[in-house]
Amino acid sequence: MRTAQHPATRHWRHALAPGGLPLAGHALLMGRKPLQFLASLPAYGDLVELRLGPRPVFLPCHPELVQQVLVNARIYDTGGPVKEKAKPILGNGLITSDWADHRRQRRLVQPAFQAARIATYAEVMEEECEAESTAWTAGRPLDVSHEMLALTARVTARALFSTDMAPHAVAEIQRCLPIVVEGAYRQAIDPTGLLAKLPLAANRRFDDALARLNQLIDRMIDGYKRADDGDRGDVLSALFAAQDDETGGTMSDQEIHDQVMTLLLAGIETTASALTWAWFLLGRNPRAEAALHAEVDEVLGGRAPRYADVLRLAYTQRVFSEALRLFPPAWLFTRTTTEATELGGRRLPPASDVLISPYVLHRDPALFPDPESFDPDRWLPERAKDVARGAYLPFGGGSRKCIGDVFGMTEATLALAAIAGRWRMRPIPRTKIRPRPQMSLTAGPLRMIPEPR
Repeated sequence: MRTAQHPATRHWRHALAPGGLPLAGHALLMGRKPLQFLASLPAYGDLVELRLGPRPVFLPCHPELVQQVLVNARIYDTGGPVKEKAKPILGNGLITSDWADHRRQRRLVQPAFQAARIATYAEVMEEECEAESTAWTAGRPLDVSHEMLALTARVTARALFSTDMAPHAVAEIQRCLPIVVEGAYRQAIDPTGLLAKLPLAANRRFDDALARLNQLIDRMIDGYKRADDGDRGDVLSALFAAQDDETGGTMSDQEIHDQVMTLLLAGIETTASALTWAWFLLGRNPRAEAALHAEVDEVLGGRAPRYADVLRLAYTQRVFSEALRLFPPAWLFTRTTTEATELGGRRLPPASDVLISPYVLHRDPALFPDPESFDPDRWLPERAKDVARGAYLPFGGGSRKCIGDVFGMTEATLALAAIAGRWRMRPIPRTKIRPRPQMSLTAGPLRMIPEPR
């Protein structure tokens, strides 16, 4: 495994990615087989240059260099082609806001994810996970991906909006969100920017779905303002109440709108995708599945899981952590330099784009022994301590680390435990799925058969 060395004493390897074409650069490879292409690059160097169109982009493949980018948020600000395409969709929320504005936003949004509020949201998680686990029919195949997306949409919508509109909101979110996510990624990887302007049916579906989500959020915000009935224990109440300790300022309606849109797009599909991959991996690893069932039986004794059980469900958490390693939903994100700087001995001018790929790091055999194998016990404390800092980034890192990481881990742990307490998920023979790199790393449809335990 790679060991840390002081950056000043290390000889960093630089390389130009192979396979570039005139004008297009590596855009075609990124469009056709991004995971395979990116995962091949650490073999060439610690810092690899590629081109998306005529523009150079840099991929740090060593965790020290990745960590250098993530902890220096002022120099390596959010940016790049993905951010520029995402901003019209997400607005100026936590994912897309610039460094200075992000610091202020983080202070305002953070109270919505404090431990006491997570415990409140967990009540919704408990109810929805129990409802999901009791709704299936023994022996009837189901699409696990669809079920997990429906579950996380219900949890997120109810945590965001504890109103009578929540059921309608869930249906609208479930209908619109996949269309928006797919369309956003399609636009993000288009280096020309022309695809979004063509009169295509896919573009019309995207525009309609995005407009409906925006209208839904606006209706929710207007409803809360009219009701004015204080803290309802949900995220939207916390956003309305948030006050900046440094300036005394609060968020405008548009800022709240942008944060809600960001939380919807960042919080539903990501957790659903990782849960889908967890069931896929468990279905193909009987020993891991048996260990999960044994822990759930011991901790829960046949009852539904509760928030107080989460810390005792250690193996369940390790299963999810390993699914996040193999198939990180946030498989790629970008940063842009705000000034001239040096990365791995390479001088980067201002406005240089840097790609960070957790997928690449998580699959690197120099960082994770036998990286292709599903091994939840690699996250046992005595083994996890050997993982290099910056090598495991399921929720990003630095000041821009996902604000909902604890929310997502809690939700996933309760979902795995609730379903595993009742069902053994059987893979359908000859079922093949492959990672679909979009805004998150999805599995697409995954049909499995639930068998009562």
